[in-house]
Amino acid sequence: MQHMSNLGSLKNSSLAALFMLAVLVSCKPSAKTVVADEDNAGLTLPEGFGALKAADSVGKARHLVVNANGDIFVKLEKPKDGSGILMLSDGDGDGKVDSTAGFGNYDGTGIAMKGDYLYASSNTDVFRYKLNEHQHVIDGQKPDTVVSGLIDRRQHNSKSISLDEAGNIYVNIGAYSNACQIQDRTKGSPGMLPCPILDSAGGIWQFKAEGIKQGYADGVHYATGLRNVVGLDWNKQASALFVMQHGRDNLQDFYPELFGGPDVSVNLPAETMYEVHQGTNAGWPYFFYDQDKKQKVLNPEYESHRAALSADSIADPAVAFPGHLAPNALLFYTGNMFPEKYRNGAFIAFHGSWNRAPKQEGFFVAFVPFKNGKPNGEWEVFAKGFAGAEQVESPGDAKHRPTGLAQGPDGSLYVSDDAGGTIYRIIYGKQ
Repeated sequence: MQHMSNLGSLKNSSLAALFMLAVLVSCKPSAKTVVADEDNAGLTLPEGFGALKAADSVGKARHLVVNANGDIFVKLEKPKDGSGILMLSDGDGDGKVDSTAGFGNYDGTGIAMKGDYLYASSNTDVFRYKLNEHQHVIDGQKPDTVVSGLIDRRQHNSKSISLDEAGNIYVNIGAYSNACQIQDRTKGSPGMLPCPILDSAGGIWQFKAEGIKQGYADGVHYATGLRNVVGLDWNKQASALFVMQHGRDNLQDFYPELFGGPDVSVNLPAETMYEVHQGTNAGWPYFFYDQDKKQKVLNPEYESHRAALSADSIADPAVAFPGHLAPNALLFYTGNMFPEKYRNGAFIAFHGSWNRAPKQEGFFVAFVPFKNGKPNGEWEVFAKGFAGAEQVESPGDAKHRPTGLAQGPDGSLYVSDDAGGTIYRIIYGKQ
């Protein structure tokens, strides 16, 4: 592991000895109280909640996990100073990161932790690192390659991951297309039937978490018809995988006459949450979901194939959101810090999309209440203010864009940001 900084080291040997003696006597170093930043790190939150910036300017922070000691592992979209994964540590317990170490010189988004292993993905592979007794990655360790050779055509190349309770790992393989047209993103170009992309992308693949050097032939094509899933999480109450799909683009650009003008079409198609099981088909590229009409709609590119296509076997979403919000993370909250309302519910980080002009939206964390593994009430905005302005003209104007979600051992909620490189920590009440 490459140590990028190590703050608060003891320079005097006698002081070091006294320090170690104090640790032995107390058995546990004293920790400071975690308190929210005075301005709640710029966020607007429900009453009783507060936020602080645990770290800042770490790089293009994508997904993240937190171990039992409170160390934060962050996957960077692109390596920074030779490291694609950062371990951020808070030595004195005040909630602020004071040391950083890095390893894993590759790009990507996905990261997950289970048992004695840390899993991380590049845009083509999934790796596994053995953790020591402190839940740290052993210095200089060469990871196992769990899965390799996944398709990467640059568009929708995130290989986001999640693990279940039975030893399986689920990998998103995004479709390298908008609507599987003969000429991608070209007005008037018809859709291909069948869509050839679906044999190796546009869905979720299941592999063995303890497997080595698995490829497509070793995995299960678990779910299909999912254009791109960046956020996914295993729901223990439902014993099922839930995913957040990025809906297609260009409806409002190519077909304004079909969808009622920009104020309507900018909200289509829905960003959709699905409960998926082996064999689930969410309908891409043939159908999209209209959250206002609450129905599946044939994509205009497939109008000439209408007689050959049916939505009868296409899954309905568990929850549907307005279009072009770009859901990049999903987390089922199982902690005890937050009030009962939030237990086992779903948090979603909306990153904001490029294809929503002139009314850019997103840049917030939403919450969906769940009961017995099923949605149980309307979704709501939980945390906003990341963008730094109430309205931005383009996603590039947003100061911060929520990308990853993680739960800390104390039940606090961590949010990563791939624009400003900030790691937020949201707490409830006095800590």
